[in-house]
Order: sequence, then structure tokens, then C-alpha cells
Amino acid sequence: MRTPQIATLLATVTLLALTGCTSEPEADARPTPVATTPSASPTAAGPADAAGVPPEPTGEKRVIYLATLGGIDPEIVNGDDDRAISRGRDQCAAMKDEKDPTQRVAQVEQRFTGPGHPNGFGPTKSALILATVQANICPTY
Repeated sequence: MRTPQIATLLATVTLLALTGCTSEPEADARPTPVATTPSASPTAAGPADAAGVPPEPTGEKRVIYLATLGGIDPEIVNGDDDRAISRGRDQCAAMKDEKDPTQRVAQVEQRFTGPGHPNGFGPTKSALILATVQANICPTY
């Protein structure tokens, strides 16, 4: 009943999110130099890594993530980009231990709230939020 609808919505959001990742660079686009800072120990995992929290999305991934959430419902981001990213990273950490899709959607519904949605955005929008988080922040979870 609802499971096929949620699965269809998840697939649609994932495809939309990944579409932006497959475009070819423009001919006049130049690579942007990226400054790197060596870490104290390249193989040591930081506290966030040990807890299963992925790094914040940057650049195009960040833009796609926030735009997709805003497309689901503008109140999800509600002008606070950092909070939306933090919630997504927290959801990734929770998903590392929770494999049941129904429970993952329930976690999203509790984690992502807004002024007009203090109890979450409902199962359909929560499934779309989950797909967006997974596609843009923790695709291997």
C-alpha cells in the first residue's frame, strides 16, 4: 500500500539528486585549486568518524542537499543550513546501526521538525528526506 509509494518516491528523489552529479563540466570551466592541510595522523579516525558521522557535504553536494530538502518542503531548512546539515549527519550516524527502512523513516520524522511541523513532516516527506540524506551525505549507509 504505502510501501510502493514510498519506494517510488525514494527512487525519484535519489535519481533527481544524482542527476546533478553526472553533468559534464563546461568547456571554459577551470579546475579550482583546493588547499589541503596535512592531518596529524592520516590513518587515525576522528571522534566523528568513530561515531559513524560522515563529514559535512561541501560545494555542489551541499547545494544539492539543501535545494532538494527545500524542494520537499521549505520549512525543512527554514533558513538554517547548518542545522539541516547537522540533522542529516546525525541521521547518518543513526542509520549505521538501524537497517530497517521503516525505523529509519520514523527516525527522520523525529529528527527533522519545523515551526509548523513540531512532530515531523509525516512519513511520505520523511521518506524523501531520508533519500536526500542518504544520497548526499552518506551514500554507503
